[in-house]
Amino acid sequence: MTRGWLIAGFGAAALALAPVLGLAGLAAQGSGELWPHLWSFVLPQAAKETTTLLLGVGLVVSIVGVGTAWTVAAFRFPGRGLFEWALLLPLAMPAYVAAFAYADLLHPLGPVQSGLRWLLGFSSPREFRLPDIRSMGGCVLLLGATLYPYVYLTARATFAMQSAAVLEVPRTLGAGPLRAFFTVALPLARPAIAVGAALALMEALNDVGAAEFLGVRTLTVSVYSTWVNRSSVEGAAQIALMMLALVVALVALERWARRKQRSMSSARQGRRASPRELGPLGQALCVAICAAPVLVGFGAPALHLAGEAFARVRAFGMPPELFREAANSFAFASLATAAAVALGFAAAYAVRVCGAPARPALRAAGVGYAMPGVVVAVGLLTPLAAFDNAVDGLAREWLGVSTGLLLSGSGAALIYAYVVRFLAIPAGAIEAGLARIPTSLDDTARSLGQTPTGVAWRIHAPLAAPAIGAAALLVFVDCMKELPATLLLRPLNFETLATHVYGEAARGSYESGAVAALAIVIVGLAPVALIAKASGRAAVAHAAAGPAQAAAPEPA
Repeated sequence: MTRGWLIAGFGAAALALAPVLGLAGLAAQGSGELWPHLWSFVLPQAAKETTTLLLGVGLVVSIVGVGTAWTVAAFRFPGRGLFEWALLLPLAMPAYVAAFAYADLLHPLGPVQSGLRWLLGFSSPREFRLPDIRSMGGCVLLLGATLYPYVYLTARATFAMQSAAVLEVPRTLGAGPLRAFFTVALPLARPAIAVGAALALMEALNDVGAAEFLGVRTLTVSVYSTWVNRSSVEGAAQIALMMLALVVALVALERWARRKQRSMSSARQGRRASPRELGPLGQALCVAICAAPVLVGFGAPALHLAGEAFARVRAFGMPPELFREAANSFAFASLATAAAVALGFAAAYAVRVCGAPARPALRAAGVGYAMPGVVVAVGLLTPLAAFDNAVDGLAREWLGVSTGLLLSGSGAALIYAYVVRFLAIPAGAIEAGLARIPTSLDDTARSLGQTPTGVAWRIHAPLAAPAIGAAALLVFVDCMKELPATLLLRPLNFETLATHVYGEAARGSYESGAVAALAIVIVGLAPVALIAKASGRAAVAHAAAGPAQAAAPEPA
């Protein structure tokens, strides 16, 4: 029976690796005339704008994430407990939804600029207008405002675990709080910051909606336009290969940072530092530092969407197509979640019962999370077409009928893309949940005649239910928000909430898309609450932990 679980684990890995192999094969099919055109007219500009965007987003998320994390961890001020979880709220705001809201909010005739002109005594946009948000700078700031929580989470956890003795050494040598932060606290947290920044950059690279709305032609946007507008799938695959190389570099950075993080665990021993008391001016500054990113990354766009949605419903009623699109999103996200959790459990449990031989399969199963949605979508074309052709050939030979395209262009292709994209979430979460279950329970159940499958069903699944449920929630919400893969692989005349928002933004009818955008944000609040609750429990545990626990390294 253990061999069956090993086969199941490698089967999950094969499903996840299929897009990578398919991408390479599809790119190789392109004619020799494609590369000169791509190198001359597409790749230089796309690579330049992608590099600029990633550098800008990396800088913004590092400054905002580290600044807010240090403020919350090091100082005591009014609302500190509230900001600890409120700073996570931008995770519920997809970047393309924020771009959708800000494009209307900051329009020259929108409420912000109209209000400023009224206050300053100007009568028209010709006399006064703010810089256009549809620019590289606007895209950098918007993505940074929605993605900084990745750095905030990792940096806050590291700052909270740093030893008070280590932080007090520079103070005894005459260094002020600011110098102590830059010379001791920040270098010790640098590996964790690099991990969070790498995750934020991978999310920025996956974005297609915000970049296209704001006029930034990234590699992701180039893949989409090359496929849809130029009908060149091979060219899209060749650009996607470059994106995959960039993702590999980001993943290598993350892995390197994790190794460095483990090596610095000794600096986090002993008594932990307590938050410092501040005067009125310092407290006001801390409140402003924490409130600004929450307002920009979540508060302002959410309030604008709520207002526009209310006005739209009051004037015209609920859009009739919204219920159908919500049902489509819910159904496909549910099916993909069930499949991803099942495959993730198979890969994680194979490691439990088979040990080291199954670990490569578990790692390979998570490769899709590092790939942008457009890369997964392009890479799936070849394996799906091969499957459809094989089934059609067998049907013609044995039954004399043609089955046509079974997966390509169907809802199954989209569900497959969701599973590949987010399989790493249940695989990692369930592996961590199973690791907390003593192996003695396995031995006892096996001695009573239970098979590995029986042990999994009767013991491990119930005990790991919290981890499974949390992973399912995260996968479900990510599928509801996923835009790039949905745009490329959805069936004809099929709309989800995400594609509805994208379509309304492309047409400039922001009021009509506000209801769908607000629904996506509300759904996204569920995992934020889960993460906030988990991080709160972790903070309490760290505060109560003794020196022995403080010396333990952070889990990777």
